[in-house]
Amino acid sequence: MLLRPEKLSSHLQQGLKPLYVVSGDEPLLAMEAADAIRARAKQEDYLEREVLAVEKDFKWGQLRASAASLSLFAAKRVLELRIPNGKPGTEGAAALEAYAADLPPDTLSLVLLPKLDKRTKDSGWYSALNAAGVVIEVYPVDIDALPAFIAGRLAVQNQSADRETLVFLAESVEGNLLAAHQEIQKLGLLYPARKLTSNEVSEAVLNVSRFDVFQLSDAMLAGDAARAARILDGLRGEGVKPIPVLGVLAWLTRSLNKSKLALTRGVDMSGALREGGFWGERQNLARRALPRLSIEILTAVQRHAAEIDRMSKGLKPGDVWDELLTLVLRVAKA
Repeated sequence: MLLRPEKLSSHLQQGLKPLYVVSGDEPLLAMEAADAIRARAKQEDYLEREVLAVEKDFKWGQLRASAASLSLFAAKRVLELRIPNGKPGTEGAAALEAYAADLPPDTLSLVLLPKLDKRTKDSGWYSALNAAGVVIEVYPVDIDALPAFIAGRLAVQNQSADRETLVFLAESVEGNLLAAHQEIQKLGLLYPARKLTSNEVSEAVLNVSRFDVFQLSDAMLAGDAARAARILDGLRGEGVKPIPVLGVLAWLTRSLNKSKLALTRGVDMSGALREGGFWGERQNLARRALPRLSIEILTAVQRHAAEIDRMSKGLKPGDVWDELLTLVLRVAKA
């Protein structure tokens, strides 16, 4: 059973299920979901907690032994299984399927996983866990939803801010929800319960954005030149080297070019996007970007990427970061 994270609180108020799986790549939301389950379990007298971490030398017999053993100090317990890489292997897959088929009594089972790909979600062990319990998948909050997310967190501590201030705060912590959480808590400590001014927030909040290169490519596809420039500057400030940035930008321009050429051959948009290698949300972004990007622009951008590559290797003079910014803006502003 799949449960949206925002529905977890109301679900827990109706009583606990014997098995929960928390999966995703957003540490704050995953931590909060697991904490909410543990807190509810404690209210229902699950007073003992055992943690199994699947690391290099982990033996899956430990799971069977823990399932078969009785609680030493309490009538009910929480058995927590952490699989940091999300890959239990053949033996682990069999152990998880067997565990899900025969859950131990008086035990709340909590399985913690990272973000999983589609192939893993289609595996027998994951399907067995899903069928036997409740799965909560957490995802990062994108920049468009982040102001509302921050407003909700401020409201919990009886504070608020205007839209412009919320956007500023969102841009300051984008890509790092843990930092956002810390900054919101800091505002609660610094100021009383009321509407905060923009000056108060700007003075209190550090710029703790943490970007990745694929956020840059998404901003380029969306045509958001200002955000793309800010992300590129953030990557440079965090010490990211130009080569991985250029690698992703080269992939993006090649993929766009493949899709554009497919369209000129009469391939429909969905087929052209598949030819370019666009999937998921990035496919939607590329669908909107392709009409404004001509073959001539994409060909010129690919040549530009090749020139930047030579600069990065010292074979041609020029400032690599300045040229990367020019390339980014050529795509985003086209």
